[in-house]
Formats: sequence, structure tokens, C-alpha cells
Amino acid sequence: MLSFFKKKKTIPHIKLSGVIGNTGKFKQGIDFSGQEEIITKAFSVKKAPCVAITINSPGGSPVQSHLIYSFIRREAKKNNKKVIVFAEDVAASGGYLIACAGDEIYANSSSIIGSIGVIYSSFGFTELIKKIGVERRVHTAGKNKSTLDPFLEEKKEDIQRLKNIQLDLHKDFIDVVEKSRGLKLKKTEVELFSGEFWSGRKAKDLGLIDEIGDANLVLREKFGDDVIIKKFEKSKSWLSKKLSSSNNHIDQLSNVLEEKSIWQRYGL
Repeated sequence: MLSFFKKKKTIPHIKLSGVIGNTGKFKQGIDFSGQEEIITKAFSVKKAPCVAITINSPGGSPVQSHLIYSFIRREAKKNNKKVIVFAEDVAASGGYLIACAGDEIYANSSSIIGSIGVIYSSFGFTELIKKIGVERRVHTAGKNKSTLDPFLEEKKEDIQRLKNIQLDLHKDFIDVVEKSRGLKLKKTEVELFSGEFWSGRKAKDLGLIDEIGDANLVLREKFGDDVIIKKFEKSKSWLSKKLSSSNNHIDQLSNVLEEKSIWQRYGL
């Protein structure tokens, strides 16, 4: 009779999906301000032994990635809860940085994991504007204000300044991974911090994740078949739904193309 009245365990499950940062006019990416309340609510579920987080992201803003990662770790410590992370299609670049907030990381064998690096990309239009007879006029207060202007010739000193910033950001990323994974990282001939990415199966061999598995299966194995998985996910407001279905097709197309280009780095 006692087992009949035994209370089922409830596991809060946060879903983070999309490009990290305020992408596009309607800010539909993953950002700290949009996730702070959801994360707080999930960690405030009483008697929950852990919080599960599913990530499906190709990365994006380094700052937003760090803010979300740090907040998850603070809430975990504050509420004395374990964090279990599950990667879906992709947990790469900033997506993997957030995944490092997990005490345990799981992925599908075909997930894309890693890309521990920093990237900057743009276009150069100097030859084009010459060809069509356009004169570029730039006036600045501060000699470096026009750094990497796509309509001006690149300067070696501008590229070096950008490279120095990228190296700083890369070091921050590496520090997070090493702090999170520690001795789990495998020392092999593979350079883990080169920006390369791997399948979930290879990532397990490298120590970037702990095991192969999905949220439903793993949580039931750990807490029983009768575990209650309570989902926490950011929903679109009525206003954002209305705006995103408006007639501004140019903004919508630009947003789609921007996100698509980031996803396509990983073959998706």
C-alpha cells in the first residue's frame, strides 16, 4: 500500500532551440533575457533532483552563450540541483558552450558536437563599387572607427586587432570546456579546440559528452518509468506571432537566410 501513495519524481525539462542571440527583427533566437525566467522557474521546482536541458543550436553570440551558461551554473549551485544536458541535432560553438553547464552531457550518435572556436565572416565590395562607379565616402572621429568596412580595402592592422579579440574569446571558450569536462577530455591526436566538429559517437570518444542517449530514455532509466517530465520552453507572445505573420516579407526572408547560413555550417 505504501508504494501506491509514493509521490512520483518531477524533472523540469528546459528546451533551448535556435541560433543564440537576438537574430532578426523579432528576436526569435536564444538569448539570456528571453530564457532567464524559464531557467529560474525550472530550478525552483521543489524536490526535483535535477534539471534537464535539451539544446539544439549551431551557436551564435558568445556573450549570450556565456550569460546563459553562467546563469544555469549559478542556479544549479543555489538550488543544489544536478544539470543533465541533451544535445539534439546540433550543440556546436555557443550551443556546446551552453551544454558545458551540464554535470552530464548526452547526445544522439548522429548529433553534431563541438566547433570550439570563434568565427567572423563578411563580404568585400571594393571591386564592385569601382566597377559600377560608386564613390565611398567615410568620415570618422577616431582613426579605427571604420575598421573592416566591407566597402574599403582591408588593412593588416585591422585584421590583427580582430584576430587578437578572437583569440581572447577562444581562450574564454576553452576555459569553460576544460572547467566543465576536466579529466573527462581524452588526450588524443585530435585537436579539440581547433573549431572542428564531430558526430555524437566520436564526441563521446573524445570526452566532449558522457554517453549516447535521449532525454526521455535517460530520465526514465535514472528516475523510473513513472517520472513526470515537466517541460519549460519559451513560447511566442501573441504580438510576436502577429508581427511575424505581417506583410514585411523582406525582414522575414533576411531573418531566415541569416539563421540558415549559421545552421548550414554543420550540414543542416
